[in-house]
Amino acid sequence: MQYRELGRTGWKVSTISFGAWAIGGTWGTVDDRESIDALRKAVELGVNFFDTADVYGDGRSERLIATLSQDFPDQLRVATKAGRRLDPHTPEGYNRKNLNTFVDRSLKNLKMECLDLVQLHCPPPDVYYMPEVFQILDDMITAGKIQHYGVSVERVEEALKAIEYPNVQTIQIIFNMFRMRPTELFLTEAQKRQVGILARVPLASGLLTGKMSKQSTFEADDHRNFNRDGAAFDKGETFAGVPYEVGLEAVEAIRKLLPKGQTMGQMALRWIQMHDAVTCAIPGAKRVDQTIQNVESADLPPISTEAMAKIKSIYAEMIAPHVHHLW
Repeated sequence: MQYRELGRTGWKVSTISFGAWAIGGTWGTVDDRESIDALRKAVELGVNFFDTADVYGDGRSERLIATLSQDFPDQLRVATKAGRRLDPHTPEGYNRKNLNTFVDRSLKNLKMECLDLVQLHCPPPDVYYMPEVFQILDDMITAGKIQHYGVSVERVEEALKAIEYPNVQTIQIIFNMFRMRPTELFLTEAQKRQVGILARVPLASGLLTGKMSKQSTFEADDHRNFNRDGAAFDKGETFAGVPYEVGLEAVEAIRKLLPKGQTMGQMALRWIQMHDAVTCAIPGAKRVDQTIQNVESADLPPISTEAMAKIKSIYAEMIAPHVHHLW
């Protein structure tokens, strides 16, 4: 395992960390026993950073991580998120009462006295222009409820605005072979400010594993079935916003560059780690074998300059027309 500094937090976190959305729900069938085994295997292999949210399975994901963190006291860092419990999800909902309620609930779910890292969970655009929201988070630090805070964003413009707030320690953003826009400006600006970058949806909801086909099917409660057009939340969260069949074609083009002995998913995760500004990728896993494959990517050799250039050209030709201008 490799480790990088997470912004100005003073933490060194594993470059391949564990995204816990899938073990909470909306990714098809999940078994808590398998989830715990996958989490434990991650720790065994050197993972020390886990990302969850209060809405993942209505707290299920947080509670599973609580079971893990109690077995490894002081070894793990846990990031959770707050805001998406609002219904309707409006800027006005990001007030002191609601945010404290959400944080208190996460403290209970995670069985913690102080949350390591709280991230605003893809808030409405207006929230980025409400300094009073970030003051509430500052006050939570003073009160000892949270240690650090950051923002999970949908768009590059939101990320650039968020890092203007001096105590924003991390930005979680979709970044992968199918979402390259952050490389144009954001990564550089975040690095200048020593802001940690958490790359979410690193495998484009599984598309970049190379295991999917036109015949693949998804369960009714899997967002890859019901959210391709953004019916439930931002469509960029599902397959990184790339039309499914377009993504399949691009994967086949990238597969030709795959080094011997690597999987497509491992190459996709290694591609993210080629960017020094990125602290870690947070792929999900529901089973031990998925955890192992994800973690192995941390110690793979660098991708060649030629392959990196070819991947970029595949993105420009096949993917960028569908996503680059949207996020």
